[in-house]
Amino acid sequence: MFKFIKVLYEDAVNIKEKDPACKSILEVIFLYPGFHILVNYRFCHYLYTHKFYFLARLLSQLGRFFTGIEIHPGASIGKKLFIDHGIGIVIGETATIGDNCTIYHNVTLGGTGKNINKRHPDIGDNVMIGAGSKILGPIKIGNNVKIGANATVVKDIPNNVTVIKFGEILNKDNI
Repeated sequence: MFKFIKVLYEDAVNIKEKDPACKSILEVIFLYPGFHILVNYRFCHYLYTHKFYFLARLLSQLGRFFTGIEIHPGASIGKKLFIDHGIGIVIGETATIGDNCTIYHNVTLGGTGKNINKRHPDIGDNVMIGAGSKILGPIKIGNNVKIGANATVVKDIPNNVTVIKFGEILNKDNI
């Protein structure tokens, strides 16, 4: 129980540090739907990993109803996720998200319908995913990647790059 609370406190502190509009940890705890869904997700994920699949899904859908953010309890999320303006976010069952990531509204970490077991993307550490982006399929997004608003990504992305448009990599060679 203490570990659960410690992880949630780290999430709250991270949100406060990353959001310049936030004035206090209490504001995060009481007013931020991105934090509320992380509390819900972390509890539902615990249930899911202990084979309480139906209860985990039921409670995750209640979280979706209240926040507009859908995170499947089977997804794996690291520490310090910042969900900013979370409405419309969908994170699929086999998605993984590393530590210290930021996700803006209307982002999908989804499948393509072509895969059976691993269907959703793996997101590295320190990744920023812009509003409206779609990251689809069992692909890998490297560490320290920035994905621009409304980008559609359907192939692996290496570390330390910025992605815009339809998976186009923006780096020192094509700026």
